[in-house]
Amino acid sequence: MRQIPEEVEQYRDRKWRREEALKVETAEDVEAMVEDLGFCLGLTDERKRLPSVYWAVCGRRDAMMPRNVQKDPEASLAWVLKDEVIARGNVYYAKLVKGNSMFLAKRMIPVFNAIWGCSRKGESGVLSKNAQLVLKVLRKEWEMATADLRSECGFKDKKDLTNAIDELQRRMKVVPQEVVYLPKFTYIWTPAEARFPTEMSKKMKREEAVRELARAYLEMCGITLLGELSGKFGFYRWESGRANHELVDEGFAERLDTGIYRLVTH
Repeated sequence: MRQIPEEVEQYRDRKWRREEALKVETAEDVEAMVEDLGFCLGLTDERKRLPSVYWAVCGRRDAMMPRNVQKDPEASLAWVLKDEVIARGNVYYAKLVKGNSMFLAKRMIPVFNAIWGCSRKGESGVLSKNAQLVLKVLRKEWEMATADLRSECGFKDKKDLTNAIDELQRRMKVVPQEVVYLPKFTYIWTPAEARFPTEMSKKMKREEAVRELARAYLEMCGITLLGELSGKFGFYRWESGRANHELVDEGFAERLDTGIYRLVTH
């Protein structure tokens, strides 16, 4: 793997809040970071090589998620902040690309939806029967706790609901709007179109969306290595290449070598 230059790592230290002076401590801090970056992961560490709330809570490069997260103060704080941010509803949160829990700034919702979402007319041809059933119930009730949703759908196996919810999150159809701990732990689910109606209604072509995601990724990371964008997001190599070439044409990026692009700073 190509070595990341130290000046790029220092750039990421600032952008990703990997410094003690910049680490996040409140829900407002998390929202500000998401707005700055465009998107980030939730409770992941340095092994994912993408910014995350946990990493930013730790405020250092070498953050590693412990096995026993309940007894770790940093992991516990990251978890609490995640729940607070979900409830505030100022940024989008769901299990998205490759099942990763992600936060999105509102401006990035149309971008991700154009790439991974599907139209209402196309749902029957894309979503599983179980996912369609869950979505139908949520659109009728507008919000529902996990256990109630399972009962209303008539699922006997918990996995049926879990898989359907995961599928609907990946397709940007449902989001958690609240986490409840008493009398027992549960998520409250709602259609994404109800939580973020303006952003979910905005249309964007896939080509434009891939370019805007490439832009956000490059501004977030400072440099993009060969195959990195495709590997992280599952794009075809030619899609990633076209998007990065368009950023070069704009003067936003410069091409250093085959598949390697650096952010142009002014």
